[in-house]
Amino acid sequence: MASRVTLPWRSASPIGPSSTSSGAAPVPLDGPGVQADAPRAIASRDPLSDQVFRRTAFAAGTITVGIMLAVGLFLSLRAADALGTMGVSFLYVQDWSPETRTFGVAAILFGTVTIALIALAVSFPLSLGTSLLLSEVVSGRLRGFLVSLVDLMAAVPSIVFGLWGVYFLQGAIIPVSRWISIWFGWIPVFAVTDASGAPYTEASAFTSSAFIAGIVVGFMVVPTQTSIMREAFARAPIGEREGAYALGSTRWGMIRAVVLPFGKGGVIGGTMLGLGRALGETIAVYMIISPIFTINWQVLKTGSNSVSALIALRYGEASEFGLSALMAAGLVLFLLTLVINFTASSIVARSRSGAQSDG
Repeated sequence: MASRVTLPWRSASPIGPSSTSSGAAPVPLDGPGVQADAPRAIASRDPLSDQVFRRTAFAAGTITVGIMLAVGLFLSLRAADALGTMGVSFLYVQDWSPETRTFGVAAILFGTVTIALIALAVSFPLSLGTSLLLSEVVSGRLRGFLVSLVDLMAAVPSIVFGLWGVYFLQGAIIPVSRWISIWFGWIPVFAVTDASGAPYTEASAFTSSAFIAGIVVGFMVVPTQTSIMREAFARAPIGEREGAYALGSTRWGMIRAVVLPFGKGGVIGGTMLGLGRALGETIAVYMIISPIFTINWQVLKTGSNSVSALIALRYGEASEFGLSALMAAGLVLFLLTLVINFTASSIVARSRSGAQSDG
């Protein structure tokens, strides 16, 4: 890109010590007797490499945004038939029977959010502790090994987590779920009762629950949250760290006074990014839960559902109208995760300025 700069030049005699010492009057730079020379143009052009980089980056960003908009447009067009049939009731109907034109995402969306919140309750303390360990405690080769190990967790396929949850974790968690139900059953979400309100104690009542699915998904989002938090903590200014130590602070005192306030935006952003992934998890949830289409407030009890698991379950056998209904459910999930991820990205971007530090 060429730019043009115009510099006016005036013709005048120099004013120096010799002219002033001889008593000559200084020559004015402006006036009726002074003629202005023609403007001098300076043209500059960016190097070819900069032009190529700028255009490539612009094209990549445009394509990315275009793909996202295309996905939203595709879902909207395919879901138009189902949304036109149900209208606003699509958001609060709990049944799912597209063949009878009675379906909605109320129970499915409730199960999706429930599993994601349980996953967040599991992953947040693990991610926060792991990120502080990697950024503030260990160092050298051990830190590099642990960072690689945590990052490799993100590469484990979802189906592996699902198999682990079904065949190992579920059997180990059932006694824990039963203990929580016995001692904290007075809290409605931790109660496990039948239709008459009598408490269940059989192990079969605690299998395939939102609680177990949430724990598995929580382990799956730990690498994402840990990576964001660790990066935010590592950017805490070294001067403020040393200042805290110089004032007699302990390591925990320095972390509490410097690292945590500085990385607050990264903690919030990483948590929300993990929540966005937990909302869309499919295979692991599909393998663990027992799908139902009513709102289940008892998270320890058998039976839950999620939008992604519903699509995986019904896609192969759905009719044309059933596919439209599934697309409508996918559109709701798409908009929900889009809002959460955009919010998280803006928080993470603001936290990189360093203004979050209280030092």
